[in-house]
Amino acid sequence: MPNGSLELYLYSHNYFLDIKQRLGIMIDVACGLEYLHHGCSLPVIHCDVKPSNVLLDEDRVAHLSDFGISKLLGEDQGDLYTKTLATFGYIAPEYGLEGLVSTKCDVYSYGVMLLETFTKRKPNEFEGDLSLKQWVSHSLPDAVMEVVDANLLTSTGNCLNKERDGVASIMKVALDCCNESPTRRTNMKDVVRILQKIKIQLLAC
Repeated sequence: MPNGSLELYLYSHNYFLDIKQRLGIMIDVACGLEYLHHGCSLPVIHCDVKPSNVLLDEDRVAHLSDFGISKLLGEDQGDLYTKTLATFGYIAPEYGLEGLVSTKCDVYSYGVMLLETFTKRKPNEFEGDLSLKQWVSHSLPDAVMEVVDANLLTSTGNCLNKERDGVASIMKVALDCCNESPTRRTNMKDVVRILQKIKIQLLAC
């Protein structure tokens, strides 16, 4: 892909994505996962959703890549066991501890990546009991400016308030995706719907 990966854009000094571009990319990825989970004849679990596996084309439309450890669920099969491990920091608890994978594992990884995209903090930067998820959770709803990428919210006045509220809403979606319990995680259809509504609100700025 001519524009490299989301990871390149997040962490290289030569590139920058504004709030609307980041949200657009994450909606592209959510639509891709929605198709894999709900649009295929049998659900496909990617198993390794992370910024380096999100590639950007010439129009910066995002595409999921690297299906090397992906899994195909059988008919009427909700989950399966595997010994293949994904990338540390993005793995759902039940996947890392038990090797149990389902579409909800991708939802968890997506939530972590959504947090990372708007904070510019990698999940493996945190030590001890503190995680990226907990760090962001403690900041909501009142201190979102303390965790968001410092270069992201540069507007003033009413637009700044809309952007701050938009990012807080995005963080809430991400945290819902990262719920410890797989059954309580948002599904990708709802993620797409909510993020598209937030995008419409931000386009008013």
